[in-house]
Formats: sequence, structure tokens, C-alpha cells
Amino acid sequence: MPAGEITPAAGTFSKPQKEYLTDRVPQGMDPAAVLQTGQATCDRLRYLVKADRDIAVAAIVAGEVADAEPAVAHLCPQHRELVDEAARGYPDGTHTGAKLRPGRYRAPSPTRDCAWRLAGAEDEELTTGASDTGDPVSLTVPAGARAFTSTGCYAWLPEGEPS
Repeated sequence: MPAGEITPAAGTFSKPQKEYLTDRVPQGMDPAAVLQTGQATCDRLRYLVKADRDIAVAAIVAGEVADAEPAVAHLCPQHRELVDEAARGYPDGTHTGAKLRPGRYRAPSPTRDCAWRLAGAEDEELTTGASDTGDPVSLTVPAGARAFTSTGCYAWLPEGEPS
């Protein structure tokens, strides 16, 4: 629904709320319900940050906080740095090509089955690792890496400032 057609059943929407809702409200749906979803995202981020900042970022990286980017952009901009940091992290899975960035990463809450592999050109194994303790682990993705795969590590967060 275009911004000009978004109206609540009662009251008004603020400009940031309308911006969040623009092109997010299906025809015939109550915009307040869609807004409530964005506000729930902000509430979840606020709760997670109070408990553990790294877990909040990891939840965004892993995709467990639905639509974090648009909610933060319009409804809770105080969490912008969480989304920015998450954009530089990796969820479990395989990452290749331009999405692979050299640097140091940490998995703040891996499972006891956390394992990873870094490969270079022609799938040459650069390093592998595993952790069966559930304690945080770190690794360095070298410039020559062409693929990074992890399972059971949940999310990898960048250490240090972006290059």
C-alpha cells in the first residue's frame, strides 16, 4: 500500500511509522498489525541487547530477528550499530566469493557441535576447526580464502573495525 493510503483505524501514524509501513502493507490488511510486527522486532532487540549485545547481533546475523533492517531504520534507530555489525557477520552455512571478507571473527554462542572449514583456490583446505565445549571460539579468514563453511556455530561476528 502506498504511504498516502496508509491510515490507522484510529489516530494517526508518525512519519517514521508511515515510512516503515510504505510498501509493507498488503491490500486489505490493517496497517497497525504490520506496524506491531516492526515494534515487536525493536522490543526484541532492546531485550537482547540488555541481556548480551553479542547475542543480539548474532540473532540478526542468523536471521532470528525478522526484518531487523527496516524496523531499525524507521522505528528504533538507536540499534543501527547492531544491524551494521550484523551485516559484516556470517550465519552458519557456506560463504564464497565477494561475500567472503578477510578478518578475525568470533562465534559468541556456538553449540557443542560447532565446526568450520576455510578453503582456498580449487577447494584447497586452509584450516578446519571444531569446538565441543560450547565456549566462544575465534578464527581468522585469510585473504586467500575462497570458501568458509560452518555448522553448529550459530553466527560469526566480526572482531575489530570494518576495513
